[in-house]
Amino acid sequence: MNVQAMTSSFDALICDCDGVLIDSEAVASKVLVELLERRWPALDIEPLIQPLLGLRIERVLDAMAAHAGDTLSDDDVEQIRRKVEDAAVLAPAVPGIADALDRIGLPKACASNSHTEYVETALIRTGLARFFDNRLWCADRVAHPKPAPDVYLRAAADLGVPPARCLVVEDSVTGVTAAVRASMPVLGYIGGAHASAAQIRVLREAGALHVFEDMRQLPSMIAQLSAARVLRAAQD
Repeated sequence: MNVQAMTSSFDALICDCDGVLIDSEAVASKVLVELLERRWPALDIEPLIQPLLGLRIERVLDAMAAHAGDTLSDDDVEQIRRKVEDAAVLAPAVPGIADALDRIGLPKACASNSHTEYVETALIRTGLARFFDNRLWCADRVAHPKPAPDVYLRAAADLGVPPARCLVVEDSVTGVTAAVRASMPVLGYIGGAHASAAQIRVLREAGALHVFEDMRQLPSMIAQLSAARVLRAAQD
C-alpha cells in the first residue's frame, strides 16, 4: 500500500545511508577497530570508537590520533578511509528498507556523512538507487559535515521542500543532531547490526521524535506521525 495519501504533513523523506539504507556500520566499525589496533596496540580502541559513529571518518581519525598522542598524515587517512569503505560498500541493504521505501509515496533524498562515490556505489549495488534519482548529498559536497545541518539543508533545497516538511531517518546522534539543527523532524532507527539498547536513550536525547527497530514499521510510523501533526495543526 502506498502511503502518500496519508502523509500530507510531509513533502519529502530524507534518509541517512550507513545504518539506515545500508547495514554497514558494524562492518565499517570492525574494520576501523582492527586497523587502529594494529597502529596503536596500547589503546582500547572499540569503546573509544563507539561514541564517534556517524561522524565523518576524517574526524573520527583525528579524535583517535589525539587519544593516542599521535598524528596521521593525509595519506594515512586516505588509506584507512579506502579500506573501511571497500569493506562497508559490500554490506547488504537494511532488512525491509526496499519494501518500506516502495510503500512511501514521497520524494526521497539521501544525506550522508560518507563520500559521494561510496554512497553511489552502495546504493547501486543494493538496488536502492532507484528510490533517490541521484538526489544524494554527501560530506564531500558541503562545507560542513554532520553534525552541522548542511547536507540536510542542501537535500531540502534540492527537493524544493521547506525543511520543516522533510522527515529524516537517522541512526546516530551525529545524524539526529544534524537533522534537528536543520529544523527537520527526525526518526531514530536502531535495527542495524551495530545498534544497542543504549541507542534508544541517546537518540531520544538528541531529538529523535520516535525510535524504532524494524524498517517494516516505517510507512505506518510516517502515516501516524503525519496524522498527529495534522491534528495538532487543526487544534492550534
